[in-house]
Amino acid sequence: MIYKEHDIIVIGAGHAGCEAALAGARLGLSTLIFTMSVDNIAMMPCNPNIGGTSKGHLVREVDALGGEMGRNIDRTFIQSRMLNTSKGPAVQSLRAQADKKDYSASMRKVLEETKGLTIRQDEVVDILVENPVENGVDNKRRITGVRTVSGNIYPARAVILCTGVYLDSRCIYGEVSVPSGPSGLPRSVGLSDSLRALGLPVRRFKTGTPARIAKSSIDFSKMEEQQGDEHVVPFSFENIGKDMDKDQESCWLTYTNLETHKIIRENIDRSPLYNGRIEGVGPRYCPSIEDKVMRFAEKERHQVFIEPEGKYTEEMYISGMSSSLPEDVQYAMYRSVPGLENAVIVRNAYAIEYDCIDALCLKHTLECKDISGLYSAGQANGSSGYEEAAAQGIIAGINAALSLLGKEPLVLDRSDAYIGVLIDDLVTKSTPEPYRMMTSRAEYRLLLRQDNADLRLADYGHRVGLLSDERYEDVCYKRSLIESEIERVKTVGVSSSAEVSDFLSGFDSTPVADGAILFDLIKRPELSYESLAPLDPGRPDIRPDIAAQINIEIKYEGYISRQKIQVSQFKKLEEKMIPPTLDYDLVPSLRIEARQKLKAIRPASIGQASRISGVSPADVNILLIYLGRGAAGKEGNTEDMSVSNMSGNEHNDGNT
Repeated sequence: MIYKEHDIIVIGAGHAGCEAALAGARLGLSTLIFTMSVDNIAMMPCNPNIGGTSKGHLVREVDALGGEMGRNIDRTFIQSRMLNTSKGPAVQSLRAQADKKDYSASMRKVLEETKGLTIRQDEVVDILVENPVENGVDNKRRITGVRTVSGNIYPARAVILCTGVYLDSRCIYGEVSVPSGPSGLPRSVGLSDSLRALGLPVRRFKTGTPARIAKSSIDFSKMEEQQGDEHVVPFSFENIGKDMDKDQESCWLTYTNLETHKIIRENIDRSPLYNGRIEGVGPRYCPSIEDKVMRFAEKERHQVFIEPEGKYTEEMYISGMSSSLPEDVQYAMYRSVPGLENAVIVRNAYAIEYDCIDALCLKHTLECKDISGLYSAGQANGSSGYEEAAAQGIIAGINAALSLLGKEPLVLDRSDAYIGVLIDDLVTKSTPEPYRMMTSRAEYRLLLRQDNADLRLADYGHRVGLLSDERYEDVCYKRSLIESEIERVKTVGVSSSAEVSDFLSGFDSTPVADGAILFDLIKRPELSYESLAPLDPGRPDIRPDIAAQINIEIKYEGYISRQKIQVSQFKKLEEKMIPPTLDYDLVPSLRIEARQKLKAIRPASIGQASRISGVSPADVNILLIYLGRGAAGKEGNTEDMSVSNMSGNEHNDGNT
């Protein structure tokens, strides 16, 4: 049976699929989202939380563009904490424990109530394309729709692949290997073969999850309690200023010990990760407990966080101890941890293998280079994490919609957002294991803070049509208020009176002999915009979050200015476009490895070319000279754009 055509079809209703489908429908395109189980939309198969270091940045950015993840976790959190508050603003980030069932149900409700969005429980097994011939010439292949397991055909003008970890997946612990998706859900069979038939590079990755343990079997008196923040900072900018405080659940901290490590080492030959039964490549930055013990043999203990899975369940998530060891070994190692001596396992820990594509075959828009209208987002692209998935999902959904509407695509670069760093890394660098976002991956992280995501991205969100006029006007007002207040404090003088001296001494700050400007006092490490309010009677009434941004902008002015200069240099190379038809075999003096990599990835700009592993600064300079001489068209002067002048950009050394 052939059904009516939709503008956009999204395959998968995880965190990437939900954002992609919502973006498409909210931009006015008829959107159909397929899921293996309607009851598990936006399911959290692993950790029961949203955010964390760098990941919280992504959630804030999704929200600033008009996405849903931030609003949904604000509705369903059971604990919220701001991480790294003792460190600089660049690495501070929100993290919230979710009620997993509430999170899923709340997101499902949003999808069901979105105009133009249809939910369908079915399995897609084939992606349909055509290779049109016009005037005797084969044109680029393009999407025509999908086929389901029942043989039904659903025509579409664009398809977004958001399959998560379900492609030919299997769950493994010890000798047990179950062909299934996470949490015992059905896996997708056949779609991987369709992707291979289309010529997409499919590879095998692996991730894992720890055991869930019954709360009643845990002795919390032997653990350190981890409470939520007294004042909750919301993820969604539209909730700032609202009362978010509520009763929160506690998490608990304990540690592994030498006995735990001994049990693991003595049974390491029974771990599928080490005896060859698992073929997929696992995440380097989220290792199993076996990997931690074997790779960091000098460590006598590792942190273990005990986290509630929700308000209405006894299941507790054992964060930090994911494993694929046999069940009897799991019991032994978990029960060696203080507080878990009588642990009762509700669900075993397991590893999961799955197929995904190599994102080098994608553009920065997340559209397939060789198939028009086919987009891919989330763990299907070789990334890990709910937040990375949502970030890719909203970009894929936006760009699929913009393409069908005949509008310019949305591409965020590395100086715009963590989302830009994430996508650029995926489509430019070879990621040999599931990719995880980290603050260290962002060269301009002082500019890309989680607190200013709305200021950075609201223009984009409003331009594409996802951010409402009301929210955009609020951001514009906030931006102007910050700018005007910074200029005002540059004109506020502070006297050298005894009262002022006593006030400054109260903060162990040196008195001012001949008076000072408030702007300069704020820069002192021991002082801040907020603490100096008593010396500033003309100060307007400003919201705490805006006051905090004013403080950051003043206190880090020198560093911020320096990064802005680096961004300017970076932009020069990003704006130096490479013709898509450039024949790299005609570019003299390129090294063989560079020529091969450039032909395979076909970077859109000199900036992107400079970040490809195997392309050296010398190769990039050769490209600049070649383009500047007009071999591929008049490109202008390349002076001042050599890679040696690109101080703000990092060159990839092959590591991700």
